Amino acid sequence: MDTAEVRIAFEQDIVVLPFEAILPLKQVSDETKKLVRYKRVAQSIAEVGLIEPLVVSKDPDQQGKYLLLDGHWRRAALMDAGEISVRCILSHDDETFTYNKRINHLATIQEYFMIVRALARGVSEEKLAKALDVNILHIKRRRALLDGISPDVIEMLKDKMVSTVAFDVLRKMGAMRQVEVAELMLSASNFTIGYARALLAATKQGDLAKPERTKRIDGMTPEQMARMEREMSTLQQDFKAVETSYGEDVLHLVIACGYISKLIGNRKVERYLDQNHPEILKEFRSIVSVTSLDNPVPEAVAG
Repeated sequence: MDTAEVRIAFEQDIVVLPFEAILPLKQVSDETKKLVRYKRVAQSIAEVGLIEPLVVSKDPDQQGKYLLLDGHWRRAALMDAGEISVRCILSHDDETFTYNKRINHLATIQEYFMIVRALARGVSEEKLAKALDVNILHIKRRRALLDGISPDVIEMLKDKMVSTVAFDVLRKMGAMRQVEVAELMLSASNFTIGYARALLAATKQGDLAKPERTKRIDGMTPEQMARMEREMSTLQQDFKAVETSYGEDVLHLVIACGYISKLIGNRKVERYLDQNHPEILKEFRSIVSVTSLDNPVPEAVAG
């Protein structure tokens, strides 16, 4: 099939490509095809077809060729089934920074949208459950995953592996509080049930989705929850204060480190410090060494 026949599909960023135009970055071995997870993917495609398109980017060295960034198992299963072309999402990102480096697993919210799209296309819950090798209750639970969840929170957590029960906890809070909790989860890189429940315990009664209902957390007394509310209020104030000054502090650090680096890079200055203030020179070298190894600042400033 000539690559000139590639056509735009339903969405602007989706194209239909022949397999001969797609260059995989790795091969799927026969041993891999024996894995239960691979068989699950193949069964899903056989039952309901391809739900998630492959992700490709243009090969900078070969015109008309595309690098396969994500979907090697799907590609192998489709080819084994006799397919000759496939729907793909065309990535415009730097090809050296692959999709799999950004997302190694299907995030919780991404799985939700995958299931919703399949159901919207007419795939029954029973058939989808069979294809994904899960209980039908799993499908029913997933399709209601984001009910009562703030759109802002959905956007913030769309590529994170969040416990599904954590969304049940978020649903008990008002929209503004949900956003605050999502921000805390992101800051701590903690998306577990336990952390979500702790943040719920520290939520004021008026910030709940149903403030008229008394808040109850298993294993916690009202006194303990009240103390957590006070501590969380203080913590959030401290967090906001640090967040406000962070950019300016980082900028000052960049300037100071750059100055120190140039200072001790001057041989005359370095020799003077070595002879008269060796302890200062040692500290300067330590600062330059640590910042050059960790290099946390340029990225932060670049935004």
